[in-house]
Parts: sequence; structure tokens; C-alpha cells
Amino acid sequence: MAHRLRPVGREFASVAPVRLVFEREISAAPPAVFDALARDVAGWTAWFRVLTLARPLDGDAGREIRLLGAARFRETILAAEEPDVYAYRVDVTNVPGARATVEEWRLEPAGTGTRVRWTMAVDGVAPFRLAMKAGRLGLAAGFRDAMTSLDRRLAG
Repeated sequence: MAHRLRPVGREFASVAPVRLVFEREISAAPPAVFDALARDVAGWTAWFRVLTLARPLDGDAGREIRLLGAARFRETILAAEEPDVYAYRVDVTNVPGARATVEEWRLEPAGTGTRVRWTMAVDGVAPFRLAMKAGRLGLAAGFRDAMTSLDRRLAG
């Protein structure tokens, strides 16, 4: 059953009860990475393997996301500041226990490439928060794999 999450702003990425932050350097330049994140939403399924569907909604003001295992999200874009920041909030999900979620992607030049920092900021009932913390290693591995795939995709 889908439920509506608390509408939080971008600042939630800094103050959420659970913040998971992952970083990786890739060889693609920040503008190319930003384009892949913000302008090619449907392309996410080609490089972020846990996504089974990614499509823009509402004239690119939102997104619909589906993950392996049937988790679904309807999101609102909070920031698309080229080429530095892409952030969104989850408005509706079928994931039990979630109360608020913001994800922020920060891109910084790193030589000729990009340092990508992904922050997943969440709040929810205690078991949900615990599950998110326990899932850190799996999320880190998924992020690492996604960045490797994205880098290959942008190089090709």
C-alpha cells in the first residue's frame, strides 16, 4: 500500500536522523554526469542496476522510480543546479515505515573527472531507521557499481 511521506526540503539532507553518504571519483566531467542524473532520468536503469523503472513526471518536476523487489517511489525534484547539485524528495512510496526521504547528488571537479557524493537522508519508524543503517554496506556496493557503470556509459 502506498503512503505519503512528510514533505521536507533540501535542508533535510543535512539534518535527517539517518544520513548515508557515499563518494566516488569517476573520469567523466561534471556536466556529463549532471546530464545523466538530471536530463536522462530514463537512462538511470542502464547504469543503476537496482532500478527497474525510472521516468520523468510532471514536465521533469518529478520522477517515478521502481526498484528490484517491487519498491516504488514518486518523487519531486528539489534542485537541479547545473553542474553541481541534483536533489529530490520522495513524496509517495510503498516502503513501510518511511516518513521522509531526500536524496542529494553533489558533483565536484576532480582533475578532469568528477567526485560524486550521494547523500541518502531518511526518517521513519525505529525499525525502518535501523534497517537503513544496517543496509549501508549494500547501498555502498550498489553506489560503487552504479558509478562504475555510469562512468563506462559516459566514456562510450
